[in-house]
Amino acid sequence: MIKVSVEVREGDALLEVAVYADNISQAVGIARGQFPDRAVRVVFPIDGEEFFGGLETEGDGAKDSSQPTLLPDRVR
Repeated sequence: MIKVSVEVREGDALLEVAVYADNISQAVGIARGQFPDRAVRVVFPIDGEEFFGGLETEGDGAKDSSQPTLLPDRVR
């Protein structure tokens, strides 16, 4: 499971969200599914520590990693 920052744009409105998924393509697909008819793009450069790190492991109170999730990160 990885974490990818994704920008969602509709006109002048810009929303940046963190998406947890198995890969970058899946993360973009999740964001597009949640925000249809809006422009979605991955935020580059990808921070390696954020991309791979910070995920809890089994036994540390980890969530069910079999289900990708979309998490609001910040709004600009």
